[in-house]
Amino acid sequence: MSSSAMITEVVLPGVVEPDGLQINQRAMPVPAARQALVQVEATGISYAEQSMRRNLYPGQPAFPFVPGYDLVGTVHAVGAGGDESLVGTRVAAVTKTGAWTTHAVVDVDDLTPVPPGLDPAEVETVVVNGVTAWQMLGRARLRAGQTILVHGANGGVGTVLVQLGRHLGLRVIGTAAPRHHEALRALGVEPLDYRAPDLAGRVRALSPGGVDAVFDPVAGPGVRTSYRLLAPGGTLIVYGTASATGAARSIAWVFVKLLARLYTWNALPNGHRVGFYNFWAGRLTRGAAFRRRLRTDLGTVLDLLRQGVLVPQIAARYPLTEVSAALAFAEARTRPGKVVLEP
Repeated sequence: MSSSAMITEVVLPGVVEPDGLQINQRAMPVPAARQALVQVEATGISYAEQSMRRNLYPGQPAFPFVPGYDLVGTVHAVGAGGDESLVGTRVAAVTKTGAWTTHAVVDVDDLTPVPPGLDPAEVETVVVNGVTAWQMLGRARLRAGQTILVHGANGGVGTVLVQLGRHLGLRVIGTAAPRHHEALRALGVEPLDYRAPDLAGRVRALSPGGVDAVFDPVAGPGVRTSYRLLAPGGTLIVYGTASATGAARSIAWVFVKLLARLYTWNALPNGHRVGFYNFWAGRLTRGAAFRRRLRTDLGTVLDLLRQGVLVPQIAARYPLTEVSAALAFAEARTRPGKVVLEP
């Protein structure tokens, strides 16, 4: 590896609008032991980066830093004493930050092999989104023939969640803006306008006895409606705090209020189960087990993509150097799916 080689990365310098992102060049990093240098072929824009640029994401690094929650790429080099057979292997990884770059250093234990023949951008749509959807469905303990309600069914997680739900034999009701309804119908979803004044009544009209699970990425006032729509024994899983995006308050405050409400609901003797899905739960206390489960679940999702069970939902593709336009497009939410950056 040439000592003069350079990489290109996107830097978030502080609380800025999308056009305030900076393109930086620096020397190629060298992986240490148990690390790999991955040449990034695809990374994505998620709700997390949209929150981080507002300094609202709990636990985000101090400014400036390189965003990027996950990546797909090819191992370019390994650290001293590493497994040289990894070089040239296509892999996927969840990084939380640091993926908006042409080359990223990743711990070897965080790499999952990607089946051959898949488009890296298509794989990118199901890395963190696919694991999130797969683990939430498992947590809900659903059976074929049951009905679920997916809020934000047009989003990155939502589009994977509804496809996995249909694959498992579930009936799926999904909320989204009307411009996304045709695309959702093509995925087997029964779409509803999330802004409908009587959304609860429309859900009840489709499923009079309530729904067996609700997946809510918003955590706003509508979470009460989600809870009231549960059938006996139903499960509510909140997996985001999108209601705080654009607000002048920390997501942490919204999260604390939400947890208090969910704790109270769980104490009620009505058979309902409610909870907040945290992708990183167990990483600090059960690191090795967390990584094994992540690799297993991501491997399962990638195999479903290989089989054609999952149809990748790409909202748009942008070069890494056009990240400002890509972030603005992602935040406009005009197309279903995920915005992908291709370094």
